[in-house]
Formats: sequence, structure tokens, C-alpha cells
Amino acid sequence: MKKRITIIEDNRVIREGFAAVIDGTADYQVCGQYSNCEEALKKLPSDKPDLVLMDIGLPGISGIEGTERIKKRCPECIVLIITVLEDSDKVFRSLCAGAGGYIVKNSDTENIVRSISEAFAGGAPMSLNIAKMVVQSFKVPQDSPLSEREREVLRNIAEGKSYSKIANDLFISKETVRSHIKNIYQKLAVNSKAEALKIAGGNRWFG
Repeated sequence: MKKRITIIEDNRVIREGFAAVIDGTADYQVCGQYSNCEEALKKLPSDKPDLVLMDIGLPGISGIEGTERIKKRCPECIVLIITVLEDSDKVFRSLCAGAGGYIVKNSDTENIVRSISEAFAGGAPMSLNIAKMVVQSFKVPQDSPLSEREREVLRNIAEGKSYSKIANDLFISKETVRSHIKNIYQKLAVNSKAEALKIAGGNRWFG
């Protein structure tokens, strides 16, 4: 049984080029070709792709948002981003959205097929440049509005500790813990621990 692949790419030449490569293999077949995410999402239930090749710079719904929507509706479906620009911010955001790797648009036929095979084998295909950028983006946290003590309190919350336990572990009063949490909420403009953890985690502010 051939693996089913959907291609979402607004450049017709590139889209058809990828389709020709995929249909020329023994293991894969193209089940849908689209110039935008909106159309592809409508056909997702009938196409039933095992893998989606997703252009990152699409009109309308972006490749990053499209990746997130596909992964929510079809968690088992692999999404590989196809891109010209090796932009570390977009790389990181796409991976956070659920992308399984990257193929650069000027890749040769052999590299395209190898990347798809690698993804189906559980790997995360990406160019050396992109891999370096991803590593760098994890290494270098963005400037945090939180103090070191606030990050410490947040790390303890992430571990599921009670206010009393946090107070004991950090040698501060429970009232001080509450005060730190109130400050965290104000700085991050949130109203719950879940929201605070999501924002701090997404920005790598735990330190």
C-alpha cells in the first residue's frame, strides 16, 4: 500500500515538480495538490494523507497555522515544511506547531525522496543550516520579563508543587509565593497558571 501525500504549495511549477518526483516512486503517491491551506483543509477527510508537504509562505492561512490545524485534526499525519528561506524564527514556530522537519525547495530529487523516507521512519529531516538554527534557538532564550526568583517559582509550579511546598523549598513564606505569582500574572498579562506556563514555556523563560 503506497503512502498518501498531499502537497500544499502556491507555486504551480514547484508543486507539480514535487508531485512528479513523488508519483515516480514505488512507495508514495500524491493524493492531493493545493495552492492554499483553505482548500487542502476542506479535502483533508477525503484525501486522508499520511504526510503533507506544506509551503511555509502561503497566502491566507500560513504554513505555520496550517500545520497546527492539520496536526489537531490528524495527529498521526506527518507535516514537512517546504521553504526557500531558512528563517530560524519560522523554523522554531513551525516545529512548535507540530512540523516534523523541513525540505528546502531547491533540493534535488534524491534528497526530496530521502527526506520523506526519513520522516516516515520517525526522523526529522532538515538541512544542516536549519538544524544549527534550531539548536541556537533553544540555546538562546529571549529576554525574559521575569526575575530569577519568579522563574524559579514558575519552574516549581510547572513541577506541580503546592504553594506550601514551594515556600518550604525556596525558604520563603507562602504569602511571598502568592506575591511572586501575582507579579508573574501581571507581567505576562495572564489570569491562570496554565496560561503563564504556556507563555513562559513557549518563550523558554524558565531558565
